[in-house]
Amino acid sequence: MSVARSSIVTNNVRPEPDKELRDIAEYVHHYKINSDVALETARLCLVDTLGCGLEALKYDNCARLIGPVVPGTTVPSGTKVPGTTYQVDPVRGAFSIGTIIRWLDYNDCWLAAEWGHPSDNLGGILAVTDWLSRTYRSSGTSVIPFAKPFKIRDVLESMIKAHEIQGNIAIKNSFNSVGLDHVVLVKVATTAVVSKLIGLNYNQTIDAISQAWVDGQALRTYRHVPNTGSRKSWAAGDATSRAVNLALMVQKGEPGMPSVLTAKTWGFYDVLFKGNSFKFQRPYGSYVMENVLFKISYPAEFHAQTAVEAAMTLHGKMAEAGKTVDDIKSVNIRTQEAGNRIINKQGPLYNYADRDHCIQYMVAIPLIYGRLTANDYSDTVASDPRIDELRGKMSCEEDETFTIDYHEPSKRFIGNAVKITFTDGTEMEEEVNYPIGHRLRREEGTPVLLEKFARHLRGRLPESQASEILNISGKELDEMAVDEYVDLYMMK
Repeated sequence: MSVARSSIVTNNVRPEPDKELRDIAEYVHHYKINSDVALETARLCLVDTLGCGLEALKYDNCARLIGPVVPGTTVPSGTKVPGTTYQVDPVRGAFSIGTIIRWLDYNDCWLAAEWGHPSDNLGGILAVTDWLSRTYRSSGTSVIPFAKPFKIRDVLESMIKAHEIQGNIAIKNSFNSVGLDHVVLVKVATTAVVSKLIGLNYNQTIDAISQAWVDGQALRTYRHVPNTGSRKSWAAGDATSRAVNLALMVQKGEPGMPSVLTAKTWGFYDVLFKGNSFKFQRPYGSYVMENVLFKISYPAEFHAQTAVEAAMTLHGKMAEAGKTVDDIKSVNIRTQEAGNRIINKQGPLYNYADRDHCIQYMVAIPLIYGRLTANDYSDTVASDPRIDELRGKMSCEEDETFTIDYHEPSKRFIGNAVKITFTDGTEMEEEVNYPIGHRLRREEGTPVLLEKFARHLRGRLPESQASEILNISGKELDEMAVDEYVDLYMMK
């Protein structure tokens, strides 16, 4: 009893805000974005992310989750949800946009000690800038005092900063190792950049960020066997919408908690991070956006991207050799530690979400069909008995070299190797160190990414709308009003 009593904290003097909070607020309010590489990458990220959102709307299990809580509700001057007719409040708008852009797991990715998809933050950024732009256009500042017109350049700079906050914390700090989902970083990053967008000052931004850290954090249960499910596809939408709500609460006067991370017993570090404080490799800048990874060719969990590339190459080589999957005796996959931990799955796969997070499934499909599309995770395709038969012949293991290169800042590789042994004793092997979406292949990947964007546009919008969007680029895009740009994506 005496030991327990001695650990009770009774000093009620409020400390200075935690340094981690101050560093983020300082960065958001005062850092100037002057990297041409970051801005150009952000433009690609913006269109790719919106395109993936349009594509996701083809799937009813995504489309039915978004829009107003009360069917038929339209919010005047509210956030518009691209690819739909919905106009909703900014919190629900952030959820809707955040959900459609993440649903297919087909746009950008950041891999480090913690994984994630920094483009998830666009849900909150676009919802708020669109809402405030429409409000200012309709009523100036008479209804919302902090309303103002935003340009796409504002969105791009906010994206760069949100990417940097989420990705920089992720470099050295593993949330998955304590069971927390990476969307905690979406919540923190979106809260920080939205705070500035809605006019919060430096101290208020610190308050808002503290609210994001103290908010209940999601567990990774829905991403792993045996509970993998579709919540992983809307978890980021939930996080970015909560971020918008928290920032708006601080705007209305809600105070923060200055030692939310470091408070003894009750702070984030003691409660959720095993008493450890965050470590940082570098100061906040524009490094993450400059080095972000794009999913260009395949809608596959990123740790499997190069495995899919390898399997596609092997499919072609098998055809040239006159072999089919019926001739395969075994398949060995070598991957990184993270890939081995997240997507190495044996046994039955119960749903779409299970399949798109199974490396064996993502290798089997291209070996059999010579393709991997979002539809290949459907129940219809999965019913082909050859898939599970081939999965049963597969082994998957960590290759330490791939793991080392995965964490090396100058490389940031995501290597995989696929080796096939045939029934006649011959073998084929293909190794790919980094996918087409890697920065080192940006010149090669950009035209393919823009083709993907055009395909997604034309899959949802009439040709006239798609062409108008495709004709906007570079500085012309930067100077366009946010609400006018979003209008181009709306269903008529």
